[in-house]
Amino acid sequence: MNGPIQLHHPAAVRNGRLHQLPALRGGLPGGRCGEERSAVYRLKGLKRHLRAHAGRLAALLGGRAPSAAELSHYADTVFRCTLCSNCEEVCPLGIRLKELWLSLREELVRREAYPAKIDLIRKNLAVSRNVFGEDNAERGEWVADMRRPPADLYVKPRAEVVYITGCVSAFFPLAQKIPMALAEIMAASGVDFTLLGEEEWCCGFPLLGAGLMEMFVEFKAQNLAAVKAKGARTVVFACPSCYRMWCEYYGTDLELLSAPELLLRLLREGRVPLAQVDLTVTYHDPCDLGRGARVFEAPREVIRSIPGVSLVELAQNRERCSCCGGGGNLEMVDAALAARIAKDKIDEVLATGAQAVVTSCQQCVRAMTSHVKRNKVPLEVLDIVQLVRKALAAPTKPNR
Repeated sequence: MNGPIQLHHPAAVRNGRLHQLPALRGGLPGGRCGEERSAVYRLKGLKRHLRAHAGRLAALLGGRAPSAAELSHYADTVFRCTLCSNCEEVCPLGIRLKELWLSLREELVRREAYPAKIDLIRKNLAVSRNVFGEDNAERGEWVADMRRPPADLYVKPRAEVVYITGCVSAFFPLAQKIPMALAEIMAASGVDFTLLGEEEWCCGFPLLGAGLMEMFVEFKAQNLAAVKAKGARTVVFACPSCYRMWCEYYGTDLELLSAPELLLRLLREGRVPLAQVDLTVTYHDPCDLGRGARVFEAPREVIRSIPGVSLVELAQNRERCSCCGGGGNLEMVDAALAARIAKDKIDEVLATGAQAVVTSCQQCVRAMTSHVKRNKVPLEVLDIVQLVRKALAAPTKPNR
């Protein structure tokens, strides 16, 4: 494997700073013997061993070079994964398994053993700067479909806050209700924000999942430069995958806030006027926001702040929350498997008796809504910003 394996936990990095996780507190038991008993030591030794024996894939297949058929089969297994990190969460040794899966994807791409859809992801991002191959100049066109769009379409020369829309919310009509809701909330709360419009490129998360991180440098540079040009000090994300990419890979001193963290701040400051909404909901922790970024309590506090809303927890919640099936580029690689995972998620939601499932991720909304609509399930699927928008007590006024 070329290049170093990152051994720190992704969730330990926020806003460019390394934070200690509970599993790492206290460090290693003193001295060399303690170090040799640690998972980190084992991983370092494994890395040295595999480099000395013709690479990781050869070692995994018995110390010999794999045949083309074996490599293809192994690649199919590696890419048919949502990268939800639950395996890492429950690993008794604390091994950073997601880092291994990502490194393996890069290695398989280098060896040209990968699903054909990876080439489509590469082409779309190289040409259109978004994973769906849409005209990137249309990234902000959802604003024009709002009930009261502002004259500037929320694209200002300068602002205190930049809202990164993300590819899913920008281009999928089903998900466009999410940025509309967040824009209305920020406008009603007096937040001085701007969009980047076509100057926003994909955050790079699909590149990470596709093993194409050699393309990432250009995307990172473009997005950082676009935010800097606005003079903003805070960047807000309703997409947890965008949020994690910025926290872990952008190396910036900008303040980075997920949508639930922003909403909670605004609520605590008394800037969001809320009316009663009589609704029983359950909350689905998105993998990247929950297990990945350890943002568990902010969305729950936001939900509990809404008068009339009752929160019931899923059987598996917080760090043990099951995936919706929408992550890791799985939908592009194996749509049938992604759909089966979504079905299991909705079955778990229905068992709570909730009228609606709330999450904080447009891809989770897409995955769960697709199953609900396809199977006529009597359940409402909402992003947390849509739930707060439901409770806004007064008409919003567009930012000027």
